[in-house]
Amino acid sequence: MLTEIKGIIFDYGGTIDTNSRHWAEVLWSKYVEINVPTDKESFRDAYVYGERAMAKHPYVKPEHNFYDVLDIKTRLQMDFLYESGKMTEPKDILYGYAKQITDLCYRYVLDVLKSTLPVVETLSKKYKLVLVSNFYGNINTILEDFKLINYFDSIIESSVVGVRKPDPAIYQLGVDAMGYKAESVLVVGDSFSKDVVPAKAVGCQVAWLKGEGWGGEVIDETLPDVIITDLPQLLELV
Repeated sequence: MLTEIKGIIFDYGGTIDTNSRHWAEVLWSKYVEINVPTDKESFRDAYVYGERAMAKHPYVKPEHNFYDVLDIKTRLQMDFLYESGKMTEPKDILYGYAKQITDLCYRYVLDVLKSTLPVVETLSKKYKLVLVSNFYGNINTILEDFKLINYFDSIIESSVVGVRKPDPAIYQLGVDAMGYKAESVLVVGDSFSKDVVPAKAVGCQVAWLKGEGWGGEVIDETLPDVIITDLPQLLELV
C-alpha cells in the first residue's frame, strides 16, 4: 500500500520503453521472428558480451539515439556469435540480421510508447518526476527522440554520475534531485535487484513493474509496496 507521494522516480530501460520486458527477451523474440540460426543460450552469451563491451568502451556517443544504440548492440552480438564460432555465415549476412533486428526493436519501442508515454505525461502534471537510469551517456538524446525529455525535472544517468544500479547511491542521487524525503518518493522500475532492492534501501516507496525478466534473481514479493504488470496500472494507484 502506498502512502502520500510527492514525487516519482522512473527507471527507463525495461520500464518506459518495454513496459516490463527485459531487453534480452525483446531481442531474442526478434531473433526468433526472423529465424536467426542460433540457440537462446548462445544468444544470451552474445547479449552479455555486448552489454559489457558497451559499458567498457565508448561505442555510444552522446548524440546517438536509440536506433543507433540498437544498431551497435546487435552488431556486437553478431560479432560475438561469429568470433566464438556459434555462427559461420559471412559478416554481411550477420549484419543483415542485425539490421532487421534493430528495425523491429525500434518499431517495438514506438508501439510500447503509445501506452507508456501517456502515463509519464499524466503523472508529470501532478508530480515532480526524476529519471534514474543505467545508460551510456546519451539518455537525453533518446528522451528527446521519443518526446519524453520535457516530463522530467532531473535525469540521473549512471555513466554521467559515475555510479550504477544496483548501488543504492544512484537512487539516493535521485532522491536528492527530487528534494523530498525518501519516504515521500515513489520509485517505479522493472528490475527487482536493480530497482526494487536499492530503492527500498534508501527508504523510498516502490512500485515493481513485474514482467518478463532476465531470470536468476532471488525475489521477495513482500519488499515492493505495490506490484503492477502494466505501467498504465500505476495511474490507478497514485
